[in-house]
Amino acid sequence: MLSSEDVLATEEPLEIRIASQGARAPSPLAVTMRTPGADFELAAGFLFNEGVVASREDIRSVSYCTDRATGERQRYNIVNVALRSSAGTASANLERHFITSSACGVCGRATLDSLHERGYERAPKGPELSPDLLGSLPAKLRGAQRVFDTTGGLHAAAAFDEGGELVVLREDVGRHNAMDKLAGWALLAGRMPLSGHVLVVSGRSSFELVQKSIRMGAGILCSVSAPSSLAVNLAREFGLTLVGWLREGRFKVYSCPERVVIPGRADAGLRSPL
Repeated sequence: MLSSEDVLATEEPLEIRIASQGARAPSPLAVTMRTPGADFELAAGFLFNEGVVASREDIRSVSYCTDRATGERQRYNIVNVALRSSAGTASANLERHFITSSACGVCGRATLDSLHERGYERAPKGPELSPDLLGSLPAKLRGAQRVFDTTGGLHAAAAFDEGGELVVLREDVGRHNAMDKLAGWALLAGRMPLSGHVLVVSGRSSFELVQKSIRMGAGILCSVSAPSSLAVNLAREFGLTLVGWLREGRFKVYSCPERVVIPGRADAGLRSPL
């Protein structure tokens, strides 16, 4: 029997703690299993996508936890996010929401209504892209996945501009974490909302990824695999163009096909297959 060495993707827990202005100490909010790296973006993006913060101005600081007894930083497993007073009420609402729906949650009409109640808005107009440009994105996504090249075990989430140029890409063992890292980058860099951008994810499109895309203000979400039924319903409800099976120059459009434009066609957008 032959033996060999292999490179594996790192998976470690990250605890996100939040502290509202005036609080004595941060309070634990959530624990996620993630690939270390871009931890501050992950924490900020998670809070943004869950509605705790609406802009980078709602965040006073993001830092790794410091052990008061030793003064040493715990660099890899606890992130503290200090919030301004305007985000205090939202953080309390999140604590209740997270307990009940951190995983699959309640599906169907009640879930869609809850997003309207939380202030989710319909996707903005545009961008309008050609089928050829869309078909070129998976290769660009794959070509930028540096950690995947060595491990083969990571998901990716990326944002492309209207010209098909890669703006940012983040990788993680969790597809939701990869999307939160992308959101955190945009938030902390002052690039939110991501209107005029196309989001592309490896794997499938779930309800949660569509929800995060809507929250981030994107007009198009593409995945290299299939969407779920609830993901399609949510995309239709909020006017997001959802593209699945984007690979080898082919794809299916499941909602709002008007953003995919075939040059020379009088009726412009593609027809949804469902």
